Amino acid sequence: MKDENWDDLRLFLEVATAGGLVGAAERSGVSAPTIGRRMLALERATGHVLFERNTRGYGLAPDGEVLLRHVREMDAQAALIRRWNENGYSLPIVSVAGDGWISQFLARELGSLWTPADPFRLCLKASERDVDLTFREAEIALTDRRPSAGNVAARQSVGIAFAVYATPQVAGEPGERWISIGREQASRASDRFISQQADKWISIWTTTTASLLELARSGGGRVILPCFVGDREPALVRIGDPIGDLAVHLWITMHDDDRHRPEVRKMIDRLAALLDRHAALFSGSLAKAPAVELAAE
Repeated sequence: MKDENWDDLRLFLEVATAGGLVGAAERSGVSAPTIGRRMLALERATGHVLFERNTRGYGLAPDGEVLLRHVREMDAQAALIRRWNENGYSLPIVSVAGDGWISQFLARELGSLWTPADPFRLCLKASERDVDLTFREAEIALTDRRPSAGNVAARQSVGIAFAVYATPQVAGEPGERWISIGREQASRASDRFISQQADKWISIWTTTTASLLELARSGGGRVILPCFVGDREPALVRIGDPIGDLAVHLWITMHDDDRHRPEVRKMIDRLAALLDRHAALFSGSLAKAPAVELAAE
């Protein structure tokens, strides 16, 4: 067989599987007479008898059994190629990176960012370190530091305030006990704040923001939280006003070459609108009343 015709081989597979021309015609959509002619042509081209024809249908001759094994292997490889090709044309992904607190907020506000009808998929990346947009670790990053180098564009967004939170019982205790992120994991000024205060007694350390919040909910001690997290927690009360030294601005940053992609542009606009709607929450001006005053201790 000088020129293998994959269409004929696929028809051969249908005939071998169905055991005859009628079944192969139903499966392939090609008429039975046409399939019969092409199977005869395939036998002539290969120089092998492939079928034992009888009134019951088409059985496989010994050479047909050999060819069937080869064609099945080819069909399996063709299926892999089809899946690879389909993946190449699948919906694009927009990756949005932020620290643990920001990623949690975005996850809870998913409906404002993405719906199943969108022509792209969404990836939320929680990272306590700055992602490298130059090397496309994400398309968009929400960070409290304006990028100073690289082919990166930035858009200033909301201000973020931080304050002290605890359960009402812990807030009413005469002494202070604190929960803090471990020194090795502390990547933000808010993470390091308590450990840098010589007069603060840290009774519990943890390594993740999620654990920090759960420990505070469980009454483990006082904790520094961004107001957009703490003011939404029904189990916690705010102790005093936001800590001025910890206030930062949030920046929506993206690689300059990516920001014109339609799906990235759409996500940037949605992020900006979402954050603007919650600006008061981020700034700490929506504290649950009444806030516990530090002076009352």
